[in-house]
Amino acid sequence: MQALNSWLHDVFIAPSVLETLVWLTLVSAVGILLGKLRVGKISLGITFVFFVGILSAHFGVRVDPEMNSFAQTLGLALFVYALGVEVGPSFFPSLKSQGVLYNTLGLMVIGLGLTVVVALHYIFGISMPNMLGIMAGAVTNTPMLAAVQSTMQDALGSAGARQVADLALGCALTYPLGVVGMILAVLTLNILDPKRHKRNEQDNSRNTYITELELTNEALFGKTILEAVRLEEKHFIISRIWRGDTLIIPSSQTVLHEGDHLLVLVHPEDVEEMEQFFGRRAESRDWNRPDIDWDAIDSQLVSKRIIITNSKVNGAKLGALRLRNQYGINITRIDRAGIEILATPDLHLQLGDRLSVVGEAQEIERASKFLGDSINVLDKPKLFSFFFGLAVGCILGSIPLAIPGLSMPIKLGLAGGPIIVGILMGAFGARLRIATYMSNSATQLIKQLGIIIYLAGLGLASGEHFFEMIIHGDGLLWIGLGFLITYLPTMAVGLLSLFGYKKTHAETVGMLCGVMANSMALDYAMSINESRSSSVAYAIVYPVGMFVRIISAQILLSFFL
Repeated sequence: MQALNSWLHDVFIAPSVLETLVWLTLVSAVGILLGKLRVGKISLGITFVFFVGILSAHFGVRVDPEMNSFAQTLGLALFVYALGVEVGPSFFPSLKSQGVLYNTLGLMVIGLGLTVVVALHYIFGISMPNMLGIMAGAVTNTPMLAAVQSTMQDALGSAGARQVADLALGCALTYPLGVVGMILAVLTLNILDPKRHKRNEQDNSRNTYITELELTNEALFGKTILEAVRLEEKHFIISRIWRGDTLIIPSSQTVLHEGDHLLVLVHPEDVEEMEQFFGRRAESRDWNRPDIDWDAIDSQLVSKRIIITNSKVNGAKLGALRLRNQYGINITRIDRAGIEILATPDLHLQLGDRLSVVGEAQEIERASKFLGDSINVLDKPKLFSFFFGLAVGCILGSIPLAIPGLSMPIKLGLAGGPIIVGILMGAFGARLRIATYMSNSATQLIKQLGIIIYLAGLGLASGEHFFEMIIHGDGLLWIGLGFLITYLPTMAVGLLSLFGYKKTHAETVGMLCGVMANSMALDYAMSINESRSSSVAYAIVYPVGMFVRIISAQILLSFFL
């Protein structure tokens, strides 16, 4: 019996590496299970892991602080780096269309939020570190909390341990209402949406627009497509030509004739210029509908999707491959991480790109062998590039950056450094012949594993004084202030987006959920909008919002330390 008691004490009570690992995994398992609970359409998801950790610490669970700190650090770094690699391929291409406006509006949300935080700091006399902890929960951004905690630890050392713990308490208190407040903003904006009765919105997940034009410009009669391309600065692709009843898959040497009907792919903002260049629009149907049956349209030919899996193609320019000339195929669309990209000659291809091609069956088969088209190859994650990039991100995050006017340098930290390198690796790794592609399941596993470990450790480290803060402290006041930080900036910018920039409700709330890092509210928004616009806007704004939140919070804290 004594041996059993000693074993139980070692495993569950005495702080050690083993005991810490056991509690981290148990807290994670119970939190994930509870995360499946829903109240209506609202659920806190894996955030329940955080609250299970808080409850465990409140009822006496104590873990080894160094082991717990390491687990939090590793989990956070894994999460933000995997996030960066995931969004990197589509991040910069998305900025060429709606991304600039989306991110500008997102930065306005962040700026207004910081203004509210500073105002509440002076009005209620709450310390700036605690206000930033409250803000981290209000905007559901735990990586921002980690960055602020890291800055506090660097500045105060062990003397500031309680203040660092209070930051997490502020986040824990305001996080649930941060989710509810964001959902309330989504619901309010839906009621106020001037277009809520007109749901036939264009899906802005496209970076390309397809239009049918009748060739009436006499200057182009008798010219080849290559000659026409050289006459126009804007990028465009002629994917099909109808000449009477004949369908032609054009090459660079195809000669244009009067009256040809051209199916042209362009950036959405260039459609009017293409009309002036080629001729009048003669659209026999809506070519941008997601349910277009391309196989029926190309009944004389074959339409197929080819996945880039040949490592020799990774990073190569599309034009340099001369696919149209060698195989007689036409690339009509390129899908990269959910974003459609215009197939321009100077586009660098990456592993995992999905090319929609049209041509003769035999030639498509030859092109498929050259490009790879073996999904099994992508099931093996590129671990060298992952760990190398993660190491570079951690090193970058540790570099102190001196900013004029601040008493102490700031660091990107283990939240900022890895996400920046992750985005850069995902976006430009192919140009350096570095294979960074990971399957969606592998990416999601790493992200979920990282954030769950971080939340479990954070809850165990900060839960000891949680209920004391609510009952005897300013907990209720903090919850109210957190709601103001959530609701006021999102409503102000949301109304500007709807009425000032005429964006749809789906686009607006997707952008707001992205800058607030609130995937739970995004799920609710997508349930009331039949469009991918919300998820696309979320993906575009999320990385910039995450980065700016992390850096701006550290800068603001530096003024008050």
